[in-house]
Amino acid sequence: MLERRAEIEQEYEQVLARLSDSALISDRKAYREVSRRHKELESLVTALRVVDEATSDLEAAREMALESSPAERDLSRVEVDSAKATLESAEQALRALMLPRDPNDGRNAIISIRGAEGGEEANIFAKDLYEMYARYAANRGWKVEVLSSSPSERDGLNEITFMVKGDDAWQRLEHEGGPHRVQRVPVTESQGRIHTSSAAVAVLPEAEEVDVDIDPSDLKIDVYRSTGPGGQSVNTTDSAVRITHLPTGIVVAMQDEKSQIQNRAKAMIVLRSRLLKAEQVRQSAELSEQRRSQVGGGGRSEKIRTYNYKDNRVTDHRIKLTLHKLDRILMGDLDELTDSLMADKRYRQLDDE
Repeated sequence: MLERRAEIEQEYEQVLARLSDSALISDRKAYREVSRRHKELESLVTALRVVDEATSDLEAAREMALESSPAERDLSRVEVDSAKATLESAEQALRALMLPRDPNDGRNAIISIRGAEGGEEANIFAKDLYEMYARYAANRGWKVEVLSSSPSERDGLNEITFMVKGDDAWQRLEHEGGPHRVQRVPVTESQGRIHTSSAAVAVLPEAEEVDVDIDPSDLKIDVYRSTGPGGQSVNTTDSAVRITHLPTGIVVAMQDEKSQIQNRAKAMIVLRSRLLKAEQVRQSAELSEQRRSQVGGGGRSEKIRTYNYKDNRVTDHRIKLTLHKLDRILMGDLDELTDSLMADKRYRQLDDE
């Protein structure tokens, strides 16, 4: 630890010096990486100092215990136990900070939700999930930008793609990807029977232009008129854009904006993010076939979470967490879920160390 500490403090000083170099600001990618590393090292240095302080407090408490009178012994023992617990907590926090960082930490998150099994009820549930995430973003002071949406016939959503902008958006939302299942009496049900439907959620880290190099000759771009529910045209110009990345076959279509330029810009945002994620998955697979992209190792064919309206219950099957506060979760109170999923990720990383 002493050797590692010296390396951390030395790198911290070097990063501080680099940030004061005016030449760095002209290189967007380098400046972003150095700034991100500065934030990580600053947290590590602060955690190291907290451990130092907790260690000193424990040593002082032990010395006082040795010098205490028999009448003061019980109080001294309590102070030693408290100092010990504080030090253990500080060391655990330091260990977590020293884990290899997720390369996507600090990025915005791009979320796509679509109705899956259950017909129109699945589309209505997809809209409920979008509104849940939008409320969560508002609670945390994040911004939400809808990139594309396709309304369904009964006020649901066939599909929606949106960006969540916030410093910790990716860390808190990355585990939302996968099938979400709902059990409730649908508005389309006339006899009051409970149905099970599902919506598919995909979460991508936002990729900037400096992250992914796209050759324009690798793109096939088609333009067409936007359409609404039922296929009717919603404007008289060819403003909708479909971009196909020929080497990978990835297709992104946007039609929400009236401007072809705006639709193309949004399509490129999603395309870059999908390409970045695909490359990260490829690299991870090469490093270890055992690594999983889903928390707890569950594949996308498995349900990750169930929302039961009758019992006001939400269950995350990956970490076996059940909360009886569905009403609050739908209003955006997701912190207990996201905190637990983030903690589970850290614990599994610590076990691998």
